[in-house]
Amino acid sequence: MKRVVEPELMSAEEQAQAYAKADFAAAHSSYPKLFAEKFPRRPKRATVLDLGCGPCDVTIRFAKANPGYTFHAVDGSVAMLRHARHAVKAASLSRRIKLIEGFIPGAQIPQRSYDVILSSSFLHHLHDPQVLWQTVRQYAKRGTIVFVPDLRRPPSCAKARDFVRKYSGGEPEILCRDFYNSLLAAFTPAEVRKQLKQAGLNTLNVEIVSDRHLLVFGWV
Repeated sequence: MKRVVEPELMSAEEQAQAYAKADFAAAHSSYPKLFAEKFPRRPKRATVLDLGCGPCDVTIRFAKANPGYTFHAVDGSVAMLRHARHAVKAASLSRRIKLIEGFIPGAQIPQRSYDVILSSSFLHHLHDPQVLWQTVRQYAKRGTIVFVPDLRRPPSCAKARDFVRKYSGGEPEILCRDFYNSLLAAFTPAEVRKQLKQAGLNTLNVEIVSDRHLLVFGWV
């Protein structure tokens, strides 16, 4: 099945609210565990760049699992960041998670390089995936950890509809619609490997981690 791009930005308040309230615990709670498994010798203290942080559910989970980490979390959606701000404050993590409004490339990112670069469920939104990978290159240094979980495209529209029924059946219609569109916009592992080769990020690995997710991980 060919890729069908979707809007790059979830800017509508209705979308942001549905996404912020949705139950993504099954997937999102697995990411810090996967991170620990893939990087058992990771540093105890680190500065993290989180690209496309959305309402910060994943960011907050990483912050709780890694208490020595501080985060610069970037998103272009004002509506998403509004929900992120409330969530970060409610989690008492405002000192460790700094929210940054901006698009990549061009966002005002505070540091020249980071110990960890994180990006969750952002790649499939991009019409040009090199926007993400070139930003990774720009803000990585030798030894930077990269951790990018994302959706992977199913083989057919019918399979995408099956995933929506299985994982989002009880969610609002707008979330089901966005999930379906995101599945169609996602990349296959083979496509991501080609992207990494083009970006000069050959040291990163691509692995299938669930029936609907892939993971890009490794050191720069």
